[in-house]
Amino acid sequence: MKIAVLGAGVVGVSSAWYLARAGFDVTVIDRQPGVGLETSFANGGQIAVSHAEPWANPSTPLKALSWLGREDAPLLFRLRADPALLGWTLRFLRECLPGRARRNIRHIVALANYSRLCLGRLRHELATQGGLQYDHLEKGILHFYTDADEYRRAMHAARIMREFGCNRRLLGVDECVALEPALAASAASLVGGDYTTEDESGDAHVFTRQLAAHCRRVGVQFRLGESIRALDSAQGVVKGVLTAAGERIEADAYVVALGSYSPLLLRPLGLNIPVYPAKGYSATLALSADSVAPTVSLTDDGHKLVFSRLGNRLRVAGTAEFSGYDLSPNPARSDALLERTRSLFPSLNEAAEPEVWCGLRPVTPSSVPLIGRTGLPNLWLNTGHGTLGWTMACGSGAVLADLVGGREPAVSFPFVGRADASGELCAELSVQR
Repeated sequence: MKIAVLGAGVVGVSSAWYLARAGFDVTVIDRQPGVGLETSFANGGQIAVSHAEPWANPSTPLKALSWLGREDAPLLFRLRADPALLGWTLRFLRECLPGRARRNIRHIVALANYSRLCLGRLRHELATQGGLQYDHLEKGILHFYTDADEYRRAMHAARIMREFGCNRRLLGVDECVALEPALAASAASLVGGDYTTEDESGDAHVFTRQLAAHCRRVGVQFRLGESIRALDSAQGVVKGVLTAAGERIEADAYVVALGSYSPLLLRPLGLNIPVYPAKGYSATLALSADSVAPTVSLTDDGHKLVFSRLGNRLRVAGTAEFSGYDLSPNPARSDALLERTRSLFPSLNEAAEPEVWCGLRPVTPSSVPLIGRTGLPNLWLNTGHGTLGWTMACGSGAVLADLVGGREPAVSFPFVGRADASGELCAELSVQR
């Protein structure tokens, strides 16, 4: 059975790997000249089950209102005449209800835990075949807080996560500094933290490149630098992929793993998925040998920033800007990110100018991704992972391969199944094989 995977980010390449290992003949198609060059290129670097609280939670609406008009706000909605954003926002507000937020945490923790397990198994499997070297660290993730109210709200989410299998252990200020001494300069502003020992960090782009090399070794073909113009469908099935160069690529089944661009490809087929792009920012700081920089991966929940040590680099990433598909960097947002980093860690001793980047995260209103078959029986989705694409990539690929192969996935999850009467695909639907 031939399968075309559309998208060569970390989710698409992971999908290709698990599909190939399940015995399928896989071809990956992407407009970029290499793999992992868009959203996967410079993300926060965390494998973060502890980051399972969805953006849509009871405290978000009031916080978002307080941030209106601030160009450096952690969450920035730009008012614009965009029906897709309006519809997404209304669904987002519904997901802020306490019961729905709790349910979404349960689903995210389940998939993220499974994905972290799959990643560990993958490293072990490939250890004798060249391995995977991507500045990987297994030092856990420490969430720290500088606002007492924010800390109390976070503890509620942490309790729910512990119920569902994510062990976020509470720490006092002294314990936070003992765990990560680079926080000593900011200790006076800290009010507490929590630590998840099992979480990890690493460079998603390097991982994607190396996994793609292993994919080629097991027979996966990559057609890079080929823009996808449309999906050709007839009689209720997809017949082929039409490229911008006028070529038609045919397969038996098709997997859409195009991140934020997935809705644009699916809409002409009458499929409307609740995925919207959220622009995130990152900066990569080269460190001098005498830098005092964190080695434990950190999350600054109040400012919605994460920090990961990648060899002799520090990656800081975060914030979300809802401005459609505009990839123009906003200097006010990248400057705020760097200002916060330097205030927390005044002895970084940077060896070069920071490399600033922004990319589009594919976010669903619930933060739960869409994985499974659509109403077209040979068309599958693996998209909508938001900020957790790197965290969920391996698990999502393994789940998808199980579903395509007709096997029961190892993790219980509310997979996308079919379009509802309005043509919209919802994560609440059951699996339809």
